[in-house]
Amino acid sequence: MRPHRAFVEVIRSEVELSGREAHHLLEVLRAREGDFLSVFDGKGLEGRARVLQLEQGFVRLQVVETWPARKEPPQTITLFVALLKGDHLAEVVRAATELGASRIVPILTQHCVVRELSENKLLRLRRVVLEAAKQCERSVVPEVTPMLPLNEVPTIDQGFVAHPRVSRRVRDTYNPEKPTALLTGPEGGLSEAEVEFLEQQGFTPVTLGPRILRAETAPIALLSLVTAGEGL
Repeated sequence: MRPHRAFVEVIRSEVELSGREAHHLLEVLRAREGDFLSVFDGKGLEGRARVLQLEQGFVRLQVVETWPARKEPPQTITLFVALLKGDHLAEVVRAATELGASRIVPILTQHCVVRELSENKLLRLRRVVLEAAKQCERSVVPEVTPMLPLNEVPTIDQGFVAHPRVSRRVRDTYNPEKPTALLTGPEGGLSEAEVEFLEQQGFTPVTLGPRILRAETAPIALLSLVTAGEGL
């Protein structure tokens, strides 16, 4: 069985856990003094720790060794994803974390049915990302930013936007040695004016294949093409 992985803000020789992390160790895993577990700081450092002290709502650990991240993409990958209905955005950020996204930016576009991202939903998305990072053994917890209007998407050096009416593929121009931005639209798609704006910002429209993908499938398909290094 894999050792439990706990998130800590900073890895020191001794660290303390409280809240959800301590509750999981105490009430779910029934940890005991002397047990070993993994810790990670969400910024690229991992470690192995031993349980020193257990109290109600509190766990103290001794970190016995640390090592840098080994499972992260060589360059940062930012995923701009349109606001989606229901719980689809949470599904996307969970899968995006597993696939190696470094940063996730919810965006508001012309055809978004959902028009806002509440503080509570943003906090939930960040919890989903943290739990996904723990589960898939990532060392970095992707940042989930507040919502950004599409017209505020910055100029980027290398980017791809999913577009159903083009033939260009990711692998035609993708350079894995450059930081990469990816963008997908909402259920109603992106308008031509929005695609033109994104091209001005450095995004290349690319196909995701001959079939029309759902709005919650497209970002995962696009991200997979980049993290797999294969293109389409």
